[in-house]
Amino acid sequence: MARIQPALLAPSSGEEIQLATDGGTESIAIHLKAGPSSPRSTAGRRHERRWIKDAQRGSAEALEALYRRHWPWAHRAAYLVVHDRAAAEDIAQEAFLAAVRALDRFDRRRPFGPWLHRIVVNRAIDWARARSLRAEELETEPDPAPGSHLGTPEPQRSRPYSESVVAALGSLSPEHRAVVVLRYLLEYTPGEIAEALELPRGTVNSRLRRALDRLRKQLEGER
Repeated sequence: MARIQPALLAPSSGEEIQLATDGGTESIAIHLKAGPSSPRSTAGRRHERRWIKDAQRGSAEALEALYRRHWPWAHRAAYLVVHDRAAAEDIAQEAFLAAVRALDRFDRRRPFGPWLHRIVVNRAIDWARARSLRAEELETEPDPAPGSHLGTPEPQRSRPYSESVVAALGSLSPEHRAVVVLRYLLEYTPGEIAEALELPRGTVNSRLRRALDRLRKQLEGER
Protein backbone atom coordinates (compact mmCIF):
# COMPACT_ATOMS: atom_id res chain seq x y z
CA MET A 1 0.00 0.00 0.00
CA ALA A 2 1.56 3.28 -1.08
CA ARG A 3 2.33 5.73 1.70
CA ILE A 4 2.28 9.51 1.56
CA GLN A 5 5.06 10.89 3.69
CA PRO A 6 4.63 14.69 4.25
CA ALA A 7 4.64 15.96 7.83
CA LEU A 8 1.08 15.22 8.84
CA LEU A 9 1.03 16.07 12.52
CA ALA A 10 2.07 18.86 14.77
CA PRO A 11 5.06 17.45 16.69
CA SER A 12 3.43 18.12 20.04
CA SER A 13 0.18 16.34 19.31
CA GLY A 14 1.28 12.89 20.48
CA GLU A 15 -0.95 11.34 17.82
CA GLU A 16 -0.19 9.46 14.63
CA ILE A 17 -1.84 9.81 11.25
CA GLN A 18 -1.04 7.74 8.20
CA LEU A 19 -2.47 8.40 4.78
CA ALA A 20 -2.63 5.39 2.50
CA THR A 21 -4.10 4.91 -0.96
CA ASP A 22 -6.03 1.85 -2.04
CA GLY A 23 -8.64 3.24 -4.46
CA GLY A 24 -11.67 2.38 -2.31
CA THR A 25 -13.86 4.23 0.15
CA GLU A 26 -10.90 4.28 2.50
CA SER A 27 -8.62 5.60 -0.29
CA ILE A 28 -6.90 7.63 2.40
CA ALA A 29 -6.95 5.93 5.76
CA ILE A 30 -6.33 8.42 8.53
CA HIS A 31 -5.59 6.72 11.82
CA LEU A 32 -5.64 8.73 15.03
CA LYS A 33 -3.85 7.09 17.91
CA ALA A 34 -6.47 5.46 20.11
CA GLY A 35 -6.40 6.21 23.79
CA PRO A 36 -8.24 7.75 26.73
CA SER A 37 -8.52 11.06 24.88
CA SER A 38 -10.23 9.48 21.87
CA PRO A 39 -13.69 10.97 21.22
CA ARG A 40 -15.15 7.46 21.07
CA SER A 41 -13.29 6.12 24.10
CA THR A 42 -15.49 4.23 26.58
CA ALA A 43 -13.23 5.20 29.47
CA GLY A 44 -15.15 7.32 31.94
CA ARG A 45 -18.56 6.41 30.49
CA ARG A 46 -19.88 5.61 33.98
CA HIS A 47 -18.77 9.04 35.19
CA GLU A 48 -20.43 10.62 32.18
CA ARG A 49 -23.76 8.95 32.89
CA ARG A 50 -23.59 10.30 36.44
CA TRP A 51 -22.71 13.78 35.19
CA ILE A 52 -25.69 13.73 32.82
CA LYS A 53 -27.99 12.56 35.59
CA ASP A 54 -26.74 15.30 37.92
CA ALA A 55 -26.85 17.92 35.16
CA GLN A 56 -30.47 17.00 34.45
CA ARG A 57 -31.09 17.80 38.11
CA GLY A 58 -29.44 21.21 37.77
CA SER A 59 -25.84 20.55 38.87
CA ALA A 60 -23.48 23.23 37.54
CA GLU A 61 -20.47 21.08 38.47
CA ALA A 62 -21.78 18.20 36.35
CA LEU A 63 -22.30 20.53 33.39
CA GLU A 64 -18.74 21.80 33.76
CA ALA A 65 -17.44 18.22 33.80
CA LEU A 66 -19.32 17.43 30.58
CA TYR A 67 -18.00 20.63 29.02
CA ARG A 68 -14.39 19.84 29.92
CA ARG A 69 -14.69 16.30 28.55
CA HIS A 70 -16.27 17.20 25.21
CA TRP A 71 -15.17 20.74 24.43
CA PRO A 72 -11.76 19.92 22.79
CA TRP A 73 -13.27 17.53 20.26
CA ALA A 74 -16.29 19.73 19.56
CA HIS A 75 -14.06 22.74 18.89
CA ARG A 76 -11.63 20.76 16.71
CA ALA A 77 -14.46 19.35 14.63
CA ALA A 78 -16.02 22.78 14.12
CA TYR A 79 -12.66 24.34 13.23
CA LEU A 80 -11.81 21.71 10.63
CA VAL A 81 -15.16 22.33 8.90
CA VAL A 82 -15.21 26.15 9.02
CA HIS A 83 -11.46 26.97 9.15
CA ASP A 84 -12.09 29.97 11.38
CA ARG A 85 -11.07 29.82 15.03
CA ALA A 86 -13.53 32.45 16.32
CA ALA A 87 -16.42 30.91 14.41
CA ALA A 88 -15.46 27.43 15.63
CA GLU A 89 -15.52 28.63 19.25
CA ASP A 90 -18.96 30.18 18.75
CA ILE A 91 -20.31 27.09 17.01
CA ALA A 92 -18.99 24.70 19.66
CA GLN A 93 -20.32 26.85 22.52
CA GLU A 94 -23.73 27.32 20.89
CA ALA A 95 -23.95 23.60 20.17
CA PHE A 96 -23.14 22.76 23.78
CA LEU A 97 -25.76 25.24 25.01
CA ALA A 98 -28.32 23.72 22.62
CA ALA A 99 -27.50 20.27 23.99
CA VAL A 100 -27.84 21.52 27.57
CA ARG A 101 -31.23 23.08 26.84
CA ALA A 102 -32.45 19.74 25.51
CA LEU A 103 -30.76 17.67 28.22
CA ASP A 104 -34.06 16.79 29.90
CA ARG A 105 -34.97 14.79 26.80
CA PHE A 106 -31.63 13.03 26.55
CA ASP A 107 -31.42 9.32 27.32
CA ARG A 108 -28.40 9.09 29.62
CA ARG A 109 -27.90 5.44 28.72
CA ARG A 110 -26.54 6.75 25.42
CA PRO A 111 -23.15 8.50 25.05
CA PHE A 112 -23.31 12.29 25.10
CA GLY A 113 -20.52 12.85 22.56
CA PRO A 114 -22.25 11.66 19.36
CA TRP A 115 -25.31 13.74 20.18
CA LEU A 116 -23.18 16.85 20.67
CA HIS A 117 -21.03 16.15 17.61
CA ARG A 118 -24.12 15.93 15.42
CA ILE A 119 -25.19 19.40 16.51
CA VAL A 120 -21.67 20.81 16.09
CA VAL A 121 -21.01 19.45 12.62
CA ASN A 122 -24.41 20.38 11.23
CA ARG A 123 -24.06 23.93 12.57
CA ALA A 124 -20.54 24.15 11.16
CA ILE A 125 -21.79 23.08 7.72
CA ASP A 126 -24.55 25.71 7.86
CA TRP A 127 -22.05 28.42 8.86
CA ALA A 128 -19.63 27.51 6.07
CA ARG A 129 -22.42 27.45 3.50
CA ALA A 130 -23.64 30.86 4.66
CA ARG A 131 -20.12 32.28 4.35
CA SER A 132 -19.89 31.04 0.76
CA LEU A 133 -23.27 32.56 -0.08
CA ARG A 134 -22.27 35.91 1.43
CA ALA A 135 -19.09 35.87 -0.63
CA GLU A 136 -21.05 35.20 -3.80
CA GLU A 137 -23.51 37.99 -3.04
CA LEU A 138 -20.64 40.41 -2.56
CA GLU A 139 -19.12 39.16 -5.82
CA THR A 140 -15.90 38.26 -4.08
CA GLU A 141 -13.97 35.04 -4.33
CA PRO A 142 -16.06 32.30 -2.71
CA ASP A 143 -13.13 30.92 -0.79
CA PRO A 144 -9.56 31.98 -0.07
CA ALA A 145 -6.70 29.77 -1.20
CA PRO A 146 -6.63 26.42 0.62
CA GLY A 147 -5.33 26.82 4.15
CA SER A 148 -5.53 30.63 4.07
CA HIS A 149 -9.14 31.13 5.14
CA LEU A 150 -10.13 34.37 6.79
CA GLY A 151 -10.28 34.28 10.56
CA THR A 152 -7.84 33.41 13.28
CA PRO A 153 -6.16 30.03 12.83
CA GLU A 154 -6.23 27.37 15.51
CA PRO A 155 -3.16 27.43 17.81
CA GLN A 156 -0.52 24.95 16.68
CA ARG A 157 -0.41 23.17 20.04
CA SER A 158 -4.12 22.26 19.89
CA ARG A 159 -4.27 21.07 16.29
CA PRO A 160 -4.95 17.38 15.71
CA TYR A 161 -3.47 17.68 12.21
CA SER A 162 -0.51 19.47 10.68
CA GLU A 163 -0.80 22.62 8.57
CA SER A 164 -0.50 20.58 5.37
CA VAL A 165 -3.52 18.42 6.26
CA VAL A 166 -5.55 21.43 7.42
CA ALA A 167 -4.70 23.22 4.16
CA ALA A 168 -5.75 20.17 2.15
CA LEU A 169 -9.04 20.00 4.06
CA GLY A 170 -9.55 23.66 3.18
CA SER A 171 -9.69 22.74 -0.50
CA LEU A 172 -12.83 20.66 0.10
CA SER A 173 -16.43 21.82 0.25
CA PRO A 174 -18.01 22.06 3.73
CA GLU A 175 -20.02 18.90 3.05
CA HIS A 176 -16.90 16.94 2.14
CA ARG A 177 -14.92 18.33 5.07
CA ALA A 178 -17.71 17.25 7.39
CA VAL A 179 -17.66 13.58 6.40
CA VAL A 180 -13.84 13.46 6.71
CA VAL A 181 -13.98 15.10 10.14
CA LEU A 182 -16.69 12.75 11.35
CA ARG A 183 -14.92 9.68 9.96
CA TYR A 184 -11.34 10.35 10.98
CA LEU A 185 -11.32 12.91 13.80
CA LEU A 186 -14.47 11.77 15.62
CA GLU A 187 -14.14 8.12 14.52
CA TYR A 188 -17.66 7.56 13.24
CA THR A 189 -18.57 4.68 10.94
CA PRO A 190 -20.09 5.58 7.56
CA GLY A 191 -23.45 4.35 8.87
CA GLU A 192 -23.23 6.62 11.90
CA ILE A 193 -22.28 9.55 9.65
CA ALA A 194 -25.32 8.87 7.49
CA GLU A 195 -27.52 8.98 10.57
CA ALA A 196 -25.90 12.13 11.97
CA LEU A 197 -26.18 14.08 8.72
CA GLU A 198 -29.48 12.49 7.67
CA LEU A 199 -28.01 11.26 4.39
CA PRO A 200 -28.22 7.96 2.51
CA ARG A 201 -25.30 5.65 3.24
CA GLY A 202 -24.36 5.71 -0.43
CA THR A 203 -24.07 9.49 -0.39
CA VAL A 204 -21.73 9.34 2.60
CA ASN A 205 -19.53 6.75 0.88
CA SER A 206 -19.46 8.82 -2.30
CA ARG A 207 -18.47 11.98 -0.42
CA LEU A 208 -15.75 10.12 1.45
CA ARG A 209 -14.31 8.74 -1.79
CA ARG A 210 -14.32 12.13 -3.49
CA ALA A 211 -12.91 13.93 -0.45
CA LEU A 212 -10.15 11.41 0.16
CA ASP A 213 -9.18 11.34 -3.50
CA ARG A 214 -8.80 15.12 -3.50
CA LEU A 215 -6.84 15.04 -0.25
CA ARG A 216 -4.53 12.41 -1.70
CA LYS A 217 -3.84 14.53 -4.78
CA GLN A 218 -3.35 17.65 -2.68
CA LEU A 219 -0.88 15.98 -0.35
CA GLU A 220 0.95 14.15 -3.11
CA GLY A 221 1.47 17.51 -4.83
CA GLU A 222 3.40 18.71 -1.75
CA ARG A 223 5.89 15.83 -1.76
